[in-house]
Amino acid sequence: MKQPEIDYWITCMLETFGNVSDLNVTVGKALQVESSGQLTDIPVIPEVLELTPFQAEVFALNLIGGDQRLLEDLVNRGSCDLSYWLGNKARFRVNIFKQKNHLTTILRKLETTIPSIEKLGLPPIFHKMAGEKNGLILVTGSTGSGKSTTLAALLNEINEKKSIHVVTLEDPVEFVHPHKKATFNQRELGNDYDSFATGLRAALRQAPKVILVGEMRDRETMEIGLAAAETGHLVVSTLHTVDAGQTINRILGMFEQEEQEQIRNRLADTVRFIVCQRLLPKNGGGRVAALEIMGMNLRVKDVILNGESEGKTYSDIISNGRAFGMQTFDQHILNLFKDKLVSEETAYAYCSQKNALSRGMDVLKRQRGEKTTDIDGLTIDWRKEEEETPPPEEQAANPQ
Repeated sequence: MKQPEIDYWITCMLETFGNVSDLNVTVGKALQVESSGQLTDIPVIPEVLELTPFQAEVFALNLIGGDQRLLEDLVNRGSCDLSYWLGNKARFRVNIFKQKNHLTTILRKLETTIPSIEKLGLPPIFHKMAGEKNGLILVTGSTGSGKSTTLAALLNEINEKKSIHVVTLEDPVEFVHPHKKATFNQRELGNDYDSFATGLRAALRQAPKVILVGEMRDRETMEIGLAAAETGHLVVSTLHTVDAGQTINRILGMFEQEEQEQIRNRLADTVRFIVCQRLLPKNGGGRVAALEIMGMNLRVKDVILNGESEGKTYSDIISNGRAFGMQTFDQHILNLFKDKLVSEETAYAYCSQKNALSRGMDVLKRQRGEKTTDIDGLTIDWRKEEEETPPPEEQAANPQ
């Protein structure tokens, strides 16, 4: 197999289906793509029903292209990350890893068009986030939940409105931002710096106003990120957590017990917004994002400093903070159901608290005139009471 054959496979995988997010090259399977959350086999000529170990290895090594650092990562760590251009057609974030002595390659398709807040349908509070001068903004969620896309829209808003210097530290560079009002310097892990911590430390000497860190992977990166946020920079980054409360606890868990009081104080002073994200299957195909948004106010600061307690949790504060642009997952999912973007089954599958969602569902259904229960035929039996109660004229003739 030569490079043109590799590119032919990738082109077939891209063009056979619409809305392709990932390409999967695994030994023992046909070439596959993920479209709207489902893996589907892709036909090529000549036919490939099951990839051989040799085909999978040649595919992976062609993408690596002899890069010594990537080969060392693959041998010593079992996986490596890189970016790949398919001519002018597409860009990919690639992960190659070992399994059962074979190589598997996963290519995540990267959008070439920079998304906007309006195009993604993000809440208006994102315009306020883009206006922040300093502090820490975190976008969290599982792998593949669209965190990078949301951050790209946030940076695009900054690019449209502010004449400032923006430094990004990514693994790899996903969205290539053009210079608009802002000046962008985008650095890629491995090619331009050796770790997020060293890249972030160097960024403090590069006079940026905004720093994007691809992921807060460890204590050292988080500590430097907090220091940057405290010294007048706006730091935006991601974490793999499921909700706002877990995000705070995950950060605290990076530090020793005796340090946590100090870290709580630093977080209370630096955190501006935490956005948590899930992608839900959309009615009619595709996916739609559900967001939990926590902004900073006195109640949130109090819980960060003193911890959660009965009646004073992050979830309680967020659900009561809609006037400040906050929302829980369940509140947003209920709105998506109201707008008929997701089904009832999907809403219950992805919600955080089924009881809270169920109450909201019942209210919506009553407003629509729909049934709120499957139980039929319930009536109140008034007959016995009617037999025991004399008619009004008899009551008048025989007063008690």
